[in-house]
Amino acid sequence: MDPDRSRALLESAGGGDERADADGVGAVESGSNVGLVAEAKAEAESLIDDGQVLGTPGPPLSRRSPFMVGLLGAAGVGVMWELGHLLIDASSVIALIGLSLFLAIGLEPAVQWLMRMRMPRAAGVAVVALAVVATFVGLLAAAIPPLVSQIEAFVHHLPDYAAQIRDHSSTLGRLDTRFHIQQRLTSLTSSSNGDKIATGLLGAGRVVLNATVSALTVMVLTVYLLADLPRIRRLVYRLIPASRRPRAILIGDEVATKVGWYVLGNLLTSLIAGAGTFVWLLAFDVPYPVVLALMVAVFDLIPIIGSTVAGVIVSLVAATVSLPVGIATAVFYVVYRLLEDYLIVPRVIGKAVAVPATVTIVAVLVGGAVLGLLGALVAIPVAAAIDIVLRESVFPRLDRA
Repeated sequence: MDPDRSRALLESAGGGDERADADGVGAVESGSNVGLVAEAKAEAESLIDDGQVLGTPGPPLSRRSPFMVGLLGAAGVGVMWELGHLLIDASSVIALIGLSLFLAIGLEPAVQWLMRMRMPRAAGVAVVALAVVATFVGLLAAAIPPLVSQIEAFVHHLPDYAAQIRDHSSTLGRLDTRFHIQQRLTSLTSSSNGDKIATGLLGAGRVVLNATVSALTVMVLTVYLLADLPRIRRLVYRLIPASRRPRAILIGDEVATKVGWYVLGNLLTSLIAGAGTFVWLLAFDVPYPVVLALMVAVFDLIPIIGSTVAGVIVSLVAATVSLPVGIATAVFYVVYRLLEDYLIVPRVIGKAVAVPATVTIVAVLVGGAVLGLLGALVAIPVAAAIDIVLRESVFPRLDRA
């Protein structure tokens, strides 16, 4: 603004005061108030002479003032509250992303091996993805036809089972006498429970649909994350200060290596468990060999308790053939568990994931309690990663303190 124009405005403001006094309106004002206004006008004119038309800004509002502290505190609480709700609402999606990243890191050693064979990374990712999809489709193709035929055989033998239940001298008849199986089935299929059965079937269908969508989502995300894993790793390393970045890269690569070897080794041991179960069940004519073998392969992915639970279930099914077959199956799983723990796992995984037994048990229990099956699957590599960070960063710093 022009200084002359600003001075004119100030003078017109002063003239207005004089006219107000002449009219008697300003006479009610005390002399001290008039003096204070005059001093302010004089200071304003001096600022105009110095070239500061609008004056110098005053001091900023102190961040330590009670108002600012309360305002920032309330804003922080609100943001954290909404962030917590957002994380809770997106927990299922976050779990799928975490599982996909875990699988991508696990498949990274296979891609690196193909790259050492002079194959481009894109081609290596494509080969690994096609191998995984082919394995998944092959398992489904091997499992669905026997499963359908075994369900048809079960439906075909339902009249025989009903006759055995009515015969109190048979095994099913004695079980019906003790547990009232026929009465329970009759009450379950009554018209009063028809709505509950329909609701249960709809719920089961919804669970199957959600599981299928989740599996496809994990497969697609795993492929994309596997393709972009070097870029993701560089982005994570860029978030670390430059002075600590080289050591962080060494520790991060070591953690990724352990996770990768653990995932590949766990998948291989599960396939061995499923194949051994399939051969054993075929040898003794145990029903549902394909389905039970797939169940054992999936359960064996869960550390510590997975193969044990699967062995108990298969032994109970084998006991329907005869009691000696059931006992022999139980002995087979005890021997296999010892071979897996002391021969297969050390040779397949080696010392890549060297976690003490106590830490392994605690990690699996805590992971299962926090994240369920997903937590139990990733518990051991997470414990191995924490062990590396403690040994390489925390403990040396504490020893020097």
